[in-house]
Amino acid sequence: MDLPAGFSYRIFSREGEALSRGGVVPSGHDGMAAFSAGERGTWLVRNHELNPEDVAEDNLIAVPTTTGPTYDPEGAGGTTTLLIGPERQLSSHQISLSGTLDNCAGGPTPWHTWLTCEETDAILGKPHGYIFEVDPRRGGNPEPILAMGRFEHEAVSFDRHGRAYLTEDASEPLGCVYRFTPREPLGGRGSLHAGGRLEAMSVEGIDSDLSVVQEPGTRLRVCWLPVPNANPLAGATPVREQVIALGATPIKKAEGTWLGYDGSIWFVSSYAGGPLAEDPEDVTAQSHVGQIWRYDPHAECIELVAFFPTGSPFDGPDNITAGPHGFALACTDGEVDNWLVAIGNDGGVSPFAFNALNDVEFAGATFSPDGQTLFANIQEPGLTLAIWGPWESGC
Repeated sequence: MDLPAGFSYRIFSREGEALSRGGVVPSGHDGMAAFSAGERGTWLVRNHELNPEDVAEDNLIAVPTTTGPTYDPEGAGGTTTLLIGPERQLSSHQISLSGTLDNCAGGPTPWHTWLTCEETDAILGKPHGYIFEVDPRRGGNPEPILAMGRFEHEAVSFDRHGRAYLTEDASEPLGCVYRFTPREPLGGRGSLHAGGRLEAMSVEGIDSDLSVVQEPGTRLRVCWLPVPNANPLAGATPVREQVIALGATPIKKAEGTWLGYDGSIWFVSSYAGGPLAEDPEDVTAQSHVGQIWRYDPHAECIELVAFFPTGSPFDGPDNITAGPHGFALACTDGEVDNWLVAIGNDGGVSPFAFNALNDVEFAGATFSPDGQTLFANIQEPGLTLAIWGPWESGC
């Protein structure tokens, strides 16, 4: 990895390495968050974006379902939990949840657990398309959080009132952005199972999809539409079809979302193929290779912070995180080169790190609780990185 002068990195928990409690590190490193382990250092909970078909075709390593909390024995995805010591060395790593599918991203809760999201609504031994909670200290809960919906989840973030914002990476039709208001807001581990209200975002003045907005600084009011059936099973109308029929605004490849230090909610659209896209699932009103949005929960407005036109070297922003240093960091999943890019509050985009290993995406960027270490993944071959240096100098 190429980094600015003064920064260093360390690699650990590579795909195929021995785990601390038997087995080996699974493939498909993806979304991730960091939590304080006190004097012991930092917990990392890491997703593995895997399904049985890809495991078989690409000779990948599935998350084993023989031990620990398991949702569906036919699933291949899940999470691992890592303990990173104070000197940024790996102390332990083990499976914390298995039997899920395509665990792409997710997000931390206000009570310091991880929500892992299934980016699929497939049915194997059980229906998939859910969110699961993983406690970095106690492990995963294999019971899905039904009220947060069954759809192609990507990521989740919480505002300061305990409301959750969920992105959906789906097509034909495109996915949406959702808000979940828990029955027990800020209720702690397990409280989301008590239920709540799921709604979809409708953007004022947009009658197609969000790709039509291409001028940074554009602010648009939003409202929220109730989802009639948050848990559609086989044969029922998918969530996104329900809400688009009611006036929800579609968004192409709604990817990462994260709580900003000012209380705003960052979210990302990775690309849009435009009206002439060859693949029907990529067709949108306009084309781009990335939008970075920010939602103000108080003003009920979204703002386009940064825009990546076709031809940008930083195409395909995906996961995003916000640190204490005055900027967000987006992981790109581009066609050729992949970067960690800094996004300023003024919309400025600056390269921070370059994947000099291969053309595979960065994923799971997250700062340690003290803000001094950035953790990130390269998805294939799966490996996790700790990055540190003079953050106070900016990016």
